[in-house]
Amino acid sequence: MIVMRMKTGDKELALAAKGGDAKAFSLLLERFYDRLFGLCFRLMGSHAEAEDLCQDICAALPAKLTRFEGGSAFSTWLYRVAVNAAHDRRRRAGTRAKVAQGWGDWEVNRTEAMREQAEAQDWLIRAVGTLSNDLRDTVALVMDDMNHREVGEVLGVSEGTVSWRMSEVKKHLKALKESEQ
Repeated sequence: MIVMRMKTGDKELALAAKGGDAKAFSLLLERFYDRLFGLCFRLMGSHAEAEDLCQDICAALPAKLTRFEGGSAFSTWLYRVAVNAAHDRRRRAGTRAKVAQGWGDWEVNRTEAMREQAEAQDWLIRAVGTLSNDLRDTVALVMDDMNHREVGEVLGVSEGTVSWRMSEVKKHLKALKESEQ
């Protein structure tokens, strides 16, 4: 049974879960929860917000699966669900300041041996918090090792738009760094 579960593709599991197969749904969550949580963390900027968003997505996933047709990879579809859910949560929050509060919280627990790296990462996270939602979403997905074509599929934009957004992110971060020196 375990060998069969490992060989079953994500699309097949998603379609089975869409049809009401609880085991398929459970296996999908097992396969994607950590990646989904990581994306939620990058989208929301705090551990608590990411937990809440991830739980909301997982609770709504059975109903949302009714709209999964299998035309794209399940991961692409799931990431689109996550990005939309993050947009909705941000709109409800009404302020980006609350979103930015926790970006550096997870850095506090880093070891002293990683102090310099932690400072650089903390600056980057704060800087990303100053980006527009579109640019922040793009960076979050690129940081998840997705290529520009895949990011474009998730966000519903062209690959060229993703490349342009990343260029804008680099310009913004460079200007921010120069202004701090």
